[in-house]
Amino acid sequence: MNKAELAKKIQALDGLSNDEKSALLELMHKQKKYGLVFEEKSEDIEECLRNQLPVLREASDCAIISDNPKSPNHIIIEGDNLVSLSALAYTHRGKIDLIYIDPPYNTGNKDFVYNDSFVDTEDSYRHSKWLSFMAKRLKIAKVLLSERGGIFISIDDNEYANLRLLCNEIFGEYNFVASPVRRRRKSQANLSKNISTIHEYVLIYRCSPNFELNKIEAQIDISEYKNPDNDPRGPYKTMPCTNKGGSKYSVTTPTGKVIQDEWRFKEETYYALLNDNRLVFPRGGAGKPRYKLFLSDKKNNGIIANSWWAELESNQEGASLLKEIMSADVFNNPKPNGLIKFILALGSQKDSIILDFFAGSGTTLHAIMQQNAEDGGKRQCILCTNNENGICENVTYERNKRVINGYTKPNGEVVAGLTDNNLRYYRTDLLSREQTIKNMRELVHASTDLLCIRNDIYNEAPFGGKLLNPKVGRYFANEKEQMLIIYDERAIPFIVPVIAKMGNKPQIKVYVFSYGSETYENEFDNVTDNVTLCALPKAIYDAYHKVLPKRKPTFLIDNVVQEIEKIETNETLGVLFDSTTEEGGAE
Repeated sequence: MNKAELAKKIQALDGLSNDEKSALLELMHKQKKYGLVFEEKSEDIEECLRNQLPVLREASDCAIISDNPKSPNHIIIEGDNLVSLSALAYTHRGKIDLIYIDPPYNTGNKDFVYNDSFVDTEDSYRHSKWLSFMAKRLKIAKVLLSERGGIFISIDDNEYANLRLLCNEIFGEYNFVASPVRRRRKSQANLSKNISTIHEYVLIYRCSPNFELNKIEAQIDISEYKNPDNDPRGPYKTMPCTNKGGSKYSVTTPTGKVIQDEWRFKEETYYALLNDNRLVFPRGGAGKPRYKLFLSDKKNNGIIANSWWAELESNQEGASLLKEIMSADVFNNPKPNGLIKFILALGSQKDSIILDFFAGSGTTLHAIMQQNAEDGGKRQCILCTNNENGICENVTYERNKRVINGYTKPNGEVVAGLTDNNLRYYRTDLLSREQTIKNMRELVHASTDLLCIRNDIYNEAPFGGKLLNPKVGRYFANEKEQMLIIYDERAIPFIVPVIAKMGNKPQIKVYVFSYGSETYENEFDNVTDNVTLCALPKAIYDAYHKVLPKRKPTFLIDNVVQEIEKIETNETLGVLFDSTTEEGGAE
């Protein structure tokens, strides 16, 4: 029986509701002929997100701000990472250049928690729960990646095969890059019955063909490089010019000897090397020529990384470093800085934004700050983790706080801080998903931190010489950008003249509360060149609609007119500027 006939029979069945028939038809059409099959398992937090929207609220007392105004801004988000990722879908969609995660390996030894319960080896849905858990997060991770972005995932044998198939589905099999084997232990335990496992994998997938791994610095034995003829290009070693299967032609040595052979390069290339003084002729000029491979070229060009990562730091070294910083054993099996720095060398640029949504002990941020200090980069890091057993506050945050401020090892050695870094701490929160006027206004107010993160602008500043009344709006600015959030749309006629006096360098990003998609362009007509406009909360609803679990709407944004009529017409706007926080400036 073909699918069309089966569909007709399902539709004709008695005793089933329309919803039940729809569910059966959907299952029939979803059936795979090839690939990974697992049973979707609902999460408690997923059900919460059917009716609630994520926002981020800053714990301002945890902020660490550098004296250097050009320091990169790093973020720690405390909360379930499904909520954090959903919020980032608004702030960082298409902006993340590199994702590194070290998810639970689902060993069955109390390393994976699902709906507040450990998943053990006796759980018959063990693999389905893990795959369902990972799929939800990886699907959002994909939309966060930039065109040049890639994701690196540490994993071991327990879920490697399943994860590979899952990533093929989400990122596309054609976007698989490599699966390097990493040596995680430098010593082996002889407790296993058969094989002592000392390796794990790093799965690498790209977002698009625009992703390309960087070459890495070659490990060079400089003793092989000499400069006997004082070549101004520096030390070199010589390499053979001949190669079996190469181009056949004859050359004449400085002594007049004719050598016919198969050469590495075409004849025109040979003479270009000769004219550039890049050829050496042994035996007084009569031997086969060799070309100069300069040390400077070897260093600048780098080499392609291979798939055997045996020489990187082990997990034991990661644990030793964390213990030195925290003066205690506070986390099991932290990843070593050397691994993350190697991944940064492969997959990031100096201005990249890097995300780790299984942040654990916070190694990723530590490694990024070290890498920036070494190469002058301005990489930014976003860490996401829950606060189970106080891990986010007491380990992830505390570790990196000490790294920034400096710390003393147990042996008394003082380690200087990486002070050219800003660190901000946020906690997830949930608001009602019902689109009532009250909820919409609450969402816009609560989204201020989201907008600061989205635009990388955190410094509140005077607007036209004075601070705005926070009930009306808030204004943020730095050396390059300006951002204005208008909570009360009735203030627009009073705000526009202030914008006109400020000029248009740079343009002000104006987020204005609106019941729909109206950005009040007519009201801003006189300052069109000074601003870019965005209506809130519609932009947030649109971003979340693409990643949050589906729900049946009971109140639509198009119906808010009915509620607007309930607003009291005699309500006054109040004061535009906040007199209690007045700054100097012209009246």
